[in-house]
Amino acid sequence: MAPIRTARTPLPTCVVFAAGEYYHEPIDVPPGAFVVAADGGYDHARELGVQVDAVVGDFDSVHSARSAIGAETVALPPQKDDPDLLSALKIGWAHGGRAFHIYGGLGGRVDHTISNIQQLAFIAAHGGIAFLHGAGQIVTAICDAALTFPPHPVHGTQYISVFAHSDEARGVDERGLAYELHDATMTNLQVNGLSNEFVDGLGAEVRVRRGLLTVVFDAAAPLPTLVGAPAAAGTLGAPSTHVSAALADRG
Repeated sequence: MAPIRTARTPLPTCVVFAAGEYYHEPIDVPPGAFVVAADGGYDHARELGVQVDAVVGDFDSVHSARSAIGAETVALPPQKDDPDLLSALKIGWAHGGRAFHIYGGLGGRVDHTISNIQQLAFIAAHGGIAFLHGAGQIVTAICDAALTFPPHPVHGTQYISVFAHSDEARGVDERGLAYELHDATMTNLQVNGLSNEFVDGLGAEVRVRRGLLTVVFDAAAPLPTLVGAPAAAGTLGAPSTHVSAALADRG
């Protein structure tokens, strides 16, 4: 059995700037966080006055000159298996990050948003956690673990929705919410976790004993704590620099 992480141990933080929408919302870069920009995300970081530690991508959407970046730069070819954001996550992981806060990863093209949500699940499956911030909401994923939300004031309605990301998610609990769920089995072909609500002054927990969940919650809620996840993997692998042999190139 994989060792279990101590419930309240803070995870090393990595902040990632992607190239999508930013919604004029506040950006939080905790002291000591490792900061990575994924391609065009570097322009957003510059505009916000954030010093980045690394920039990665094929630089097809960066307006700044690469020579002026002044940070660790990882140049990738335009054709490769990994999207630039996944390469940024791999670099952040290699630098010790296990909790990722991603800005500019929601909105715009739907296919990019779906890809980014898949990457949340990828991080969760390796024992970390990642949050996509934007448009007044936060998206995350957990694997064989729980999210605990502290008690907080709720003015009006604060939504939280839970979906199975894996084929099945077993032993799903939703506690401390307006509608409680106990030891449920959810599937990725069934929608039965949409639009639950936080309760004023009450702590909440979302747990899955086996499987992957995608969780979407109101950004007005406090960030949750990851509890009971298996020990984090040592590596996510190197950023991709090629396309798989199964892909036919008509060029």
